[in-house]
Amino acid sequence: MLDDVDRALVHALHIDGRAPFSRVAAVLGVSAQTVARRYRRLRTEAGLRVVGLADPHRAGRTQWLVRLTAAPRSAQTIAEALMRRADTSWVKLTSGGTEITAVIHAPTDDTAGNPLLLRDIPRTGGITAVSAHCLLHTYLGGPANWRRGARTLDAEQQRALREGGQGVAPREPGPGDAALLAALEKDGRAGIGELSRETGWSPGTVARRLAELRAGGGLFFDVEMDAGLFGVRTRALLWMSVRPADLEPVATELAGHDELAFVAATTGPTNLVAQALCRDPADLHRYLTRRLGALEAIRTLETSPVLRTLKAASPALAGPARVRRPGAPG
Repeated sequence: MLDDVDRALVHALHIDGRAPFSRVAAVLGVSAQTVARRYRRLRTEAGLRVVGLADPHRAGRTQWLVRLTAAPRSAQTIAEALMRRADTSWVKLTSGGTEITAVIHAPTDDTAGNPLLLRDIPRTGGITAVSAHCLLHTYLGGPANWRRGARTLDAEQQRALREGGQGVAPREPGPGDAALLAALEKDGRAGIGELSRETGWSPGTVARRLAELRAGGGLFFDVEMDAGLFGVRTRALLWMSVRPADLEPVATELAGHDELAFVAATTGPTNLVAQALCRDPADLHRYLTRRLGALEAIRTLETSPVLRTLKAASPALAGPARVRRPGAPG
């Protein structure tokens, strides 16, 4: 389990994934060497990973949440194949291991030509059913997700860590930023020198573009980690049907629930999807019956337990593919 310094470090990275260790150390009241050592240990032992992600809408991407039903003997193999693709993220085995859920990233102006949606998945043996749901709007996710893992630093400490961006002209992601974004998807804390080598830009240009993209909201940093270290043992995807007139207020309310790490509006027979991270099945049951049950606007609810997360937020795999342990967020 994590001690107070570990939890404070993880919280600090949620606030600013690229905060220098010296600044984190000053806020936490420990040495920079302690912060660096703890960070390396959490990377090795807890799967900690900071990833830089472009806002999909500003980057001209459409995200599709795909549900695949497969024969039990095929599900693991299909999920691992999806995991290795550069156009997927959040690959999960759900519902007893016979369902695969994944997010597919496609260019907005060429969604109809996406080979994974139109060719590769339909031709894959072992898949018995497919449904694709376009993610229309995300109410909770990205840098604001999973408040249960970010309750260590006080308000003053959080203010000291937040990226100011004063005096920086914001800019939207463009084709010229592809190499920079690809490098940050692998390691959001890659140094300026490494990013300079990856992009062919000078260190000054790299630093300036990073600041501009962050100031405009086109680039944010997410934290991937084994949530079991925070006491999470039960995860589930919640597929809900809500009247269109009630969708906005219901989704906004759900975005304030500590049990949820993700809330989004989708197309399809269910128009709202959420991800719950709970301590155990009893905790999930209480959440479903007491908090969600009190919302009369939710007409139907399907609960899909997450057995394993093979790939998390970043489409890029860093190093050898590693299956995340049960309890990992996502």
